[in-house]
Amino acid sequence: MPTEITANSREITADVLILGAGTAGLSVALRLASSAQVAVIAKADLTQGSSLYAQGGVAAVLNESDSYSAHISDTLQAGAGLCHPDTVEFVVRQGPPAIDWLIAQGVDFTREPGPAGNPYHLTREGGHSHRRVIHAADATGQALETTLESQVRRHPNIRLYEHHIAVDLITRGKLGRPGPNRCLGAYVLDKTSGEIRVFGARFVVLATGGACKVYLYTSNPDTSTGDGIAMAWRAGCRVANMEFIQFHPTCLYHPHAKSFLVSEAVRGEGGILVLPDGTRFMPEHDARAELAPRDIVARAIDFEMKRRGLDCVYLDISHKPADFIRAHFPNIYQRCLELGFDMTRQPIPVVPAAHYTCGGVMTDLNARTDLDGLYAVGECAFTGLHGANRLASNSLLECVVFAAAAAADMAPRIDQALTPHGLPPWDESRVSDADELVVVSHNWDELRRFMWDYVGIVRTTKRLERARHRANLLQEEIREYYSNFRIHSDLIELRNLAMVAELIIRSALSRHESRGLHYTRDYPGTAAGSAHDTVLAPEPGSAA
Repeated sequence: MPTEITANSREITADVLILGAGTAGLSVALRLASSAQVAVIAKADLTQGSSLYAQGGVAAVLNESDSYSAHISDTLQAGAGLCHPDTVEFVVRQGPPAIDWLIAQGVDFTREPGPAGNPYHLTREGGHSHRRVIHAADATGQALETTLESQVRRHPNIRLYEHHIAVDLITRGKLGRPGPNRCLGAYVLDKTSGEIRVFGARFVVLATGGACKVYLYTSNPDTSTGDGIAMAWRAGCRVANMEFIQFHPTCLYHPHAKSFLVSEAVRGEGGILVLPDGTRFMPEHDARAELAPRDIVARAIDFEMKRRGLDCVYLDISHKPADFIRAHFPNIYQRCLELGFDMTRQPIPVVPAAHYTCGGVMTDLNARTDLDGLYAVGECAFTGLHGANRLASNSLLECVVFAAAAAADMAPRIDQALTPHGLPPWDESRVSDADELVVVSHNWDELRRFMWDYVGIVRTTKRLERARHRANLLQEEIREYYSNFRIHSDLIELRNLAMVAELIIRSALSRHESRGLHYTRDYPGTAAGSAHDTVLAPEPGSAA
């Protein structure tokens, strides 16, 4: 196991430090644990990340009627001209081995009743031309996360640090040490004790998830605060395509639903979107109707709600047999029932909500970032797979495929990289305890509200400029607060969210067209000469 330097030391060393404990992080840990000593940092309990809430499944070519070329084509079409073809082909072709690995870990995917053919049930989701989404009922993320968790907890070479949050990466450049810049570890806050501990590692993996908590309404858990993206940016890494935030079309509309997502698969199995009077509206917006990609469906719902002054629209699958609904969507059915909706008998109210960060820290096909020794895997990474819009159920696939790629790249180099020792402790000599925490909660609320109002599903230049002005003011306040007071987890997350908000706004302002998930009234068409990524690079010497 990773070894503490002394019994009372705040410095902990490992071969590999993984920041994040979702499907991406745990997959990297398990693939490396036979040859390396691994430390995994989790912000809350191990199973509280976004992976746990993924309902739909994992997209992969698992049926003879399907093909790699079809999955590639569907992904490229959803990505609206910005997917990297080499990445798409790499991920799609690694899909079946990724599923095999998950099954070998013990993931209990839903089986197809009866003999012959594929033993696993495959569903179809928006944007897919075939049934290729393997799933565990309607709680695939939970099945993956709990299965991988059980393996990780038993492995002697993996040490878990739950209720810890990374503050910042440690690099040679930041420490002023000689030699090429390299990631040496991270400062990590123990949320229970309030201590900031030093983690040194030969390699560091960002698996921190996305940043959709930057919006007022989101399907993501409270942990999705863009930590990895912000830390990598501060360490000098480039980010790309931050303007492409996917809004899931169907989150349950109820004051006590707490961002409960209603899976894409409900529409894939015949659910239709209707107005309060029962009128179906999606065929007027797209020939694929409810099976159009998420950006089109989300904009259509947003349009109908604003046009008619509605609080929500409705998703209706009650025309299907009740036994079919309960068998295919047991968790969604039960949760809706708890909130007073019987989806076997009536439509359920839904609204769009921020769901997935398509941009992130730029990586290559080995998951390497711009900073030597630092990898990024999962939603915090930009690999080129998703382009301007993510195809449904390609996200968990990306997690598992790039976890394997990162582990394969690190494994033969573990013994070649030196384990850093003697890293300086966190300096709290010039700060004091905060006198009022209301500043943090107020700024958190203001940030998420103006991002929802000005940088949401439909944008304008004027709205984006207003958002930029407010983001700049907030960042100044946060910097002052961060410099003068002892940090805590809410402040760390607020600082990261404000940074990510700025990156989203800057990216959106620079794209003078509408493409995929970025729709602006000032440039409603797609510009032929704009089929390129939005790449942002920190100012030279700005890493801090």
